[in-house]
Amino acid sequence: MVAGRFKELVKKYGKVGLGVHFSVSAASISGLYVAIKNNVDVESMLEKVGMPSLAKDKETKTSDLPAQNPETTIGSDSGFRNDPTVEKERNRTAELAASSGGALALAVLINKALFPVRVPITLALTPSIARFLARRNLIKNNV
Repeated sequence: MVAGRFKELVKKYGKVGLGVHFSVSAASISGLYVAIKNNVDVESMLEKVGMPSLAKDKETKTSDLPAQNPETTIGSDSGFRNDPTVEKERNRTAELAASSGGALALAVLINKALFPVRVPITLALTPSIARFLARRNLIKNNV
């Protein structure tokens, strides 16, 4: 459905529709790249908006957690307790960026997954941008 409406948009608006779509894509990739480079957990953000997870399973590695030692936790002045029930949060986005060849590659992959989100944005923006360009006589056809 989304792809069909996008094809209609390209048929009606032509280069303007493609330009808007590529601009939205470039903004999306740029934002995702900055977020990934700043260690934002993009996976959890996508889950909050209803996008499927990047990981196949959400298991955390318990071997990464320090073992509980009662001697250090009872008399410790640091205020930090080693509690085996508290699992360490993993940033899967950072792990994927490290394993998939970099932050830019991961940003492009997530951008591809967000195609169903980008198309409605393009559909909403294109008519007003086409009217603006037509009023300024920057495009030939009157939309």
